Amino acid sequence: MSSVVSVDDYRWLIGAEGRRWLAEAEQESGDLAQQTRRLRKSLSAVECHLVLEQVALRRRAKRKFSAAERMFFTPTGLEQASDQWVAAYKASRFPPDVELADLCCGIGGDLLALAARGAALGVERDPIAALLAQANLSELRQSAKDARPGEVLNCDLAAAPLARLAAWHIDPDRRPQGRRTTRVELHEPGVPAIERLLAINPAGAIKLAPAAELPASWSSAAEAEWISRGGQCRQLVAWFGELAASPGLRRASVIKPIAGQPASGGRQPPGRSEILAGNKSRQDPQAVYGVRTIVGPRSREIPVAARLERYLAEPDAAVLAADLTGALAAEQALEAIAPGSVYLTGDRMAPDLALAWFEIADVLPFDVKRLKSLLRERRCGRLEIKKRGVPHDPETVRRQLRVPGDNEATVFITRQGVAVIAIVARRVET
Repeated sequence: MSSVVSVDDYRWLIGAEGRRWLAEAEQESGDLAQQTRRLRKSLSAVECHLVLEQVALRRRAKRKFSAAERMFFTPTGLEQASDQWVAAYKASRFPPDVELADLCCGIGGDLLALAARGAALGVERDPIAALLAQANLSELRQSAKDARPGEVLNCDLAAAPLARLAAWHIDPDRRPQGRRTTRVELHEPGVPAIERLLAINPAGAIKLAPAAELPASWSSAAEAEWISRGGQCRQLVAWFGELAASPGLRRASVIKPIAGQPASGGRQPPGRSEILAGNKSRQDPQAVYGVRTIVGPRSREIPVAARLERYLAEPDAAVLAADLTGALAAEQALEAIAPGSVYLTGDRMAPDLALAWFEIADVLPFDVKRLKSLLRERRCGRLEIKKRGVPHDPETVRRQLRVPGDNEATVFITRQGVAVIAIVARRVET
């Protein structure tokens, strides 16, 4: 739209009148053009745009926040926000009942999870994001009937009272020049500024992209943790000071939301699956989740199997990003299907959030005609295609292998030495 949206426009949106129009728009079932015509009879172009945009953002946000219908977003703020499960897990690593801060807090994804632990302070220099973060924080406090302190400061980091805080979290801007980058030195704030924050208060956590390379100066002091949910590695967090449980080591954490499960009474030993949640009186019970953690040094040689066993195991994306496949294979007594392969094999299967399990049915050289004939014989018309170390496009292969039938199969296309093979398997739910 041509009109510039100001912070005052967003103040209108989060106010009583804006909320009333949002509630009405969310109940409508007409198409966008019809909604726009109706709203424009009473609202300005900017107000109409904000209402309809917010309705669309809240619908999209349900994948990240169970309370999305009560929250406020911007398109960029929603895209960059940690979802409630990842944020809740990270917050569980902070000390409880102390004052914590989320720096560069955006619309408040991580801030809300920290606020469920105790007093919370958000710092955000963008006035619109700061306004919405405050509205989201106030909604959390009000819905939970929580009177603990919580505010968002619209200021630069230099004004943040780091010295008085127990610990802090920061999400640097990865697009300071308009294009996303994984180079930490190009983030805003950059490495020198973050190190100044650590000098003031060493108990810090830095949220980064999964593909980011930590500066060499951080390698021994920080614990690097890759966190995944839903099969995707969502972020890398560098933990410092008292927040670093294993300085100099790597951690892969796999999060699985668990609907309707109670929170466990205590923490289990590191590296094992566990059920975690915040205080249920202060945190949405839908934020309950399971987490599987693997800790170790980078890369570890994986023994190569003499032959494929009954099962194939695929490590989670966080394990692969953290380069901890070797540690996981050793823990589960698995071997690689080939030198350098991340696919593992074994004759027994153990439920593990860090592994997807498949029962192997056939192994054959990768040949479309031969493979298609086999799948037609098995009536495997519902295919999942996975590949590693080969140039084949999974969607192209899927079209080439289309056959009639309702049976399901997973086809792995990978290398075994110089040969390209196809492994036909059945996904096993654990």
